[in-house]
Amino acid sequence: MMTPTFDIRMPDLHGQLAVVTGANSGLGFGLTRRLAAAGAAVILAVRNAEKGRQAIQQLLAEYPQANLALELIDLANLQSVHSFAARLGAAGRPINILINNAGVMMPPRRYTTTDDFELQFGANHLGHFALTAWLLPLLRAAGSAHVTTMSSGVNHLGRIRFGDLQWQQGYSPALAYAQSKLANLLFATELDRRSRQQGWGIRSNAAHPGVTRTNLQRSGPSMGTGRSDEPLMMRFSKALPGIWQEVPQGCLPALFAATNPLAPGGAYYGPDGFGEMTGMPKLARLPRGANDPAVARQLWAISEQLTGARFPAND
Repeated sequence: MMTPTFDIRMPDLHGQLAVVTGANSGLGFGLTRRLAAAGAAVILAVRNAEKGRQAIQQLLAEYPQANLALELIDLANLQSVHSFAARLGAAGRPINILINNAGVMMPPRRYTTTDDFELQFGANHLGHFALTAWLLPLLRAAGSAHVTTMSSGVNHLGRIRFGDLQWQQGYSPALAYAQSKLANLLFATELDRRSRQQGWGIRSNAAHPGVTRTNLQRSGPSMGTGRSDEPLMMRFSKALPGIWQEVPQGCLPALFAATNPLAPGGAYYGPDGFGEMTGMPKLARLPRGANDPAVARQLWAISEQLTGARFPAND
């Protein structure tokens, strides 16, 4: 895999355990590669076992000493999320780094999860919300864990539609995706606020990858169509120089947020280039919809109700 044009210095992560969702491809694979290279033991939390095994083989070919494990999880199925967390809980090893990365992007029609949530809101937000709640004892046991949740610059277009979170009326692929990515950011900041308030010992922040080439731009919009090509506008923009970056560079904001001791909880990172499309990590511009703590608290309460995953109310 190519080395980014510019890079960040990684700390020594030997002795630490990281969990990365969607670790078999795209940004998740890039994040796993860097974490493993820095010495962390990494659990690849993936939906497809064969793709997960292929990812591990590829990583071991580059880093033979890498400490990697495969665990299956379907973030669009709360029973699968609970089973994943229960297996890790039974193993009992504290988790130092959790990167909530996996996602679904702009399917052309409204799909639902196993639990009957709109797919993007259900998998991107509710699945990761429940996962973090059910892994909380292992995160707290680490003493100083980092939780980094992947958002998207598209969150500037989002708003939390409390009257129709599941997009049962007027489904828009782009706006439903934007809502889910705004929800990711609101969750990350509210998790950090509650951690500080209640002494959970968890530093929670968020990141976005700018405009990075991954399989998401193809797999989401082509879902259920029998086609595998990207939308015309994406193909056109990729032909323009300087707009898109590759995965190793796109990983850096999340990597910095998850591993750098100077990256504070509650912060939000993205690339430093024009329009936050490419470049090195910097504090990103918050979308207007992320500035209301009352919205974050309301979303949190509804997410607990929908998932049945509850964080400690008071310690």
